[in-house]
Amino acid sequence: MLPRGRPRALGAATLLLVVVVVVGFFLFGRDPEYGLQATATLDGDPYGSRNRSTSDLQPLLPPKCEVGVPSQLLHVAIVCAGHNSSREVITLVKSVLFYRKNPLHLHLVTDAVARSILETLFRTWMVPAVIIRFYDAEELKPLISWIPNKHYSGLYGLMKLVLPSILPLSLARVVVLDTDVTFSSDIAELWALFAHFSDKQVIGLVENQSDWYLGNLWKNHKPWPALGRGFNTGVILLQLDRLRQSGWEQMWKLMAKRELLTLQATSLADQDVFNAVIKEHPELVHPLPCVWNVQLSDHTLAERCYLEAADLKVIHWNSPKKLRVKNKHAEFFRNLHLTFLGYDGKLLRRELFGCPSQLPAKAEQLQQAMSQLNEEEPCFEFRQQQLTVHRVHITFLPHQPPPPRPHDVTLVAQLSMDRLQMLEALCRHWPGPMSLALYLTDAEAQQFLHFVETSPVLSARKDVAYHIVYREGPLYPVNQLRNVALAQALTPYVFLSDIDFLPAYSLYDYLRASIEQLELSSLQRKAALVVPAFETLHYRFSFPNSKAELLTLLDAGSLYTFRYHEWPQGHAPTDYARWREAQAPYRVQWAADYEPYVVVPLDCPRYDPRFVGFGWNKVAHIIELDAQEYELLVLPEAFSIHLPHAPSLDISRFRSSPTYRDCLQAFKEEFHQDLSRRYGAAALKYLTALQPSQSRA
Repeated sequence: MLPRGRPRALGAATLLLVVVVVVGFFLFGRDPEYGLQATATLDGDPYGSRNRSTSDLQPLLPPKCEVGVPSQLLHVAIVCAGHNSSREVITLVKSVLFYRKNPLHLHLVTDAVARSILETLFRTWMVPAVIIRFYDAEELKPLISWIPNKHYSGLYGLMKLVLPSILPLSLARVVVLDTDVTFSSDIAELWALFAHFSDKQVIGLVENQSDWYLGNLWKNHKPWPALGRGFNTGVILLQLDRLRQSGWEQMWKLMAKRELLTLQATSLADQDVFNAVIKEHPELVHPLPCVWNVQLSDHTLAERCYLEAADLKVIHWNSPKKLRVKNKHAEFFRNLHLTFLGYDGKLLRRELFGCPSQLPAKAEQLQQAMSQLNEEEPCFEFRQQQLTVHRVHITFLPHQPPPPRPHDVTLVAQLSMDRLQMLEALCRHWPGPMSLALYLTDAEAQQFLHFVETSPVLSARKDVAYHIVYREGPLYPVNQLRNVALAQALTPYVFLSDIDFLPAYSLYDYLRASIEQLELSSLQRKAALVVPAFETLHYRFSFPNSKAELLTLLDAGSLYTFRYHEWPQGHAPTDYARWREAQAPYRVQWAADYEPYVVVPLDCPRYDPRFVGFGWNKVAHIIELDAQEYELLVLPEAFSIHLPHAPSLDISRFRSSPTYRDCLQAFKEEFHQDLSRRYGAAALKYLTALQPSQSRA
């Protein structure tokens, strides 16, 4: 059963797991003939001797969070590098958090990419009773770079060897995990197995569930030395204090150098070295029950474990194929993993059970602010949405930063699941870098991942950075999304667009040339370059290749200036009549409700996050640019065209709800008050923007 207060269901995977537990109990019970002896022999069939469940061992669980009882902090170390590995870590952490009842300290050895991703994620996730400490993987590379490694993990696969040297000397014990494992039990049960170590045992491992180290998988297969089938290092218990005292660093280095004289390279990274040491010093290892590392490699023999064990604790996808591995029970394990992949991470923000948990400082401040809101106020849901901090996973997919160029431009936009179909066309129109924020649930994020991987157009683009902002609350946080995408842009200039606009095919090159010709960077000129916006009402539409073709379509009624019929003041100051004849950039003046699409320096003002849902979100940003004395320069050859689509939920609510419109007016007034405090008398001209506006489409 799930603990009281836990999410009620994990779906079909948990149901199947319960069936396995019940069937296993009735088939095997606790009869010694079938199970599961606490001590392990190192020869013969390893599985009958090692898959006693941890309940048979009657472990002394570490104190959990209960009133009057100090909760024990459990330490977990993980090596993580790159975009894909970062995604794996998040799923692993979700599974650990779901079952845990103790505070956790995560020790993360990361490269710069993974650190940036995970720092942002944990800062915005705000999970109580979780401490994060990062260690720079670059500093560790010289310690292990002398070891040739044929494993796909590269140097990062060897870094677990140096954990005793780099983790704090005050730390006596740590659980070490690969990124490709999934928990289905409380990690405290694993931690409790430290109590079964003898005085000499310093490393807890599950036996390798394949014949790899027996050397009989194929002809001329020569593995590193190991004791019997050897041990798998996807899950390790390290008794750090004793390990240091035993001279671990000298021990593993000596063993590695000796074996490399004949074997030339490791095949399974750190696992080969650990096994070579254990072969020489078997007294160091404490064999763990097989349920704590059920291995799904290509040649797995794990069936001998999970068909006899009453409950499985950790699933390990130790194959380069990961979830695509072929195994007759893989579908069951895959469902278990996918459950956590799509699990709503915000549910894991709950406090530990039994006693209060220390919240991150930001979370405490938000909790106080939320408690001061009046639920009876008409604009309550708006104010609640404004205070919401969303989990953010930056660079969700592999991304190659653009090379430094002084006039380069990143297209910045945001979208939700119902606009994914716009991405391929956008990639065809804009060959330059993009930074896109996507507002998705955890499950939708996995659908998006599949969408990109199966699209030839999207999968070919490595200069598009996708940032997932996880959905929470009833209103679309449009400006918060824009700010996430804007903060992750890496070029000197940004084109602030919307996902339902297609830029002219030549716009990327034209913008870079215009920035250079206008000498914006050398003159430190504060300018916002206006890209005139048009729209078509036709779903089937032949996109113009030039300004001349666009004007022909405009005159024929196939195109219109954007929102000409419903909201003309939004783009009227662009002066489209002048643009038709213009040969050079021309300056326009700010006017009430003006909301053009612009190219600005990366350090431009951020969007005001109080504007959620529909209305005035871009208008407020243009006011801020004008208040900071940005010139508004219209580019004579630039254009972007809006494509038709179904209306969003927020615009429908704006049209139908007087309360919605009243709240928007209230936020306009609050925005102007803040503007007056920042800019004084210079902000008086924006008073006209506060007049109640006609309904917008």
